[in-house]
Amino acid sequence: MLDVEKISKTLRKGEPILIFDEAGREGETDIFFSAKHVSNSSIRFLRKKGGGMIFIASDNLASTKLGLPFSHDIFELVGKISDDFTVVRKMLEHTIPYDKKSSFSLFINHKDTFTGISDYDRALTSKSFAELLEASVSLSDSEAQKKISDNFRIPGHVPVCIADQELVKARKGHTELIVSLLKLINMNPVAVGCEMVGDDGNSLPPEKAKALASEEGYLFLEGQSIVEAYL
Repeated sequence: MLDVEKISKTLRKGEPILIFDEAGREGETDIFFSAKHVSNSSIRFLRKKGGGMIFIASDNLASTKLGLPFSHDIFELVGKISDDFTVVRKMLEHTIPYDKKSSFSLFINHKDTFTGISDYDRALTSKSFAELLEASVSLSDSEAQKKISDNFRIPGHVPVCIADQELVKARKGHTELIVSLLKLINMNPVAVGCEMVGDDGNSLPPEKAKALASEEGYLFLEGQSIVEAYL
C-alpha cells in the first residue's frame, strides 16, 4: 500500500523517488523529482544516479491545453505531405517492442537558456514548464498556447513525454505512473525523470535499484502499487 503522505512530503521537499514499471514492460527503474520543485542539484542527481535520458513527464494537458503534438504524429504528417521525407515514412514502419505508441512530444528549451544542456538550463526549462502547465488551468487554450510559444523554443534539450488521457487505465509507462501518482497526492502533474543505467551499460536491474534506494534512503515504488492505488 502506498504511503501517500510520505511520498508527498518527499516530493514537496525536492527529493527523489524511484519507480520500477514492471518486468513484462520496459523493466526499468526511473528516478523522478517534482518538476515544480526541481533545482540544478536535482538535474545533477539525475545525471549521476540515473545515466539515461533526462525528460519531462507531463499530464495530458500539455497536449489538450498547450497544444503540444506527439512526435509520432508530427513525423507521420511530414511523411504524408512531402515526398522529400520518404526516410521518415520508412522509419515509422518500425514499432517499439514494449508498447503501441511512444509518449514523446517535442524537445524544448526555455527561451532564456543558452545551449539548454547545463544543469541550470535544464532545471529552468523543466520548472518553467511545470509552472506554465499549472497556470494554464485558468487560461483559455489560445492564451496558454501563446504562453508556451512565447517562453520556449524548439528544438531543445529536454524532451516532453505526455501521459495518456486515461493514465494508467490505458498505459502503464513511467510517464503515466508518475503523473497518476502526482494526481493522487494533489500535486502539479509534471515531473522530471531519468532512467537508471548500470555500469554494464544496461538498464539497472530492479533489485539493484531497490538496494540502492534502501542504502541511501530513497523511496522505491513498484509501478503496480501506483496502478492499484489510482484505480
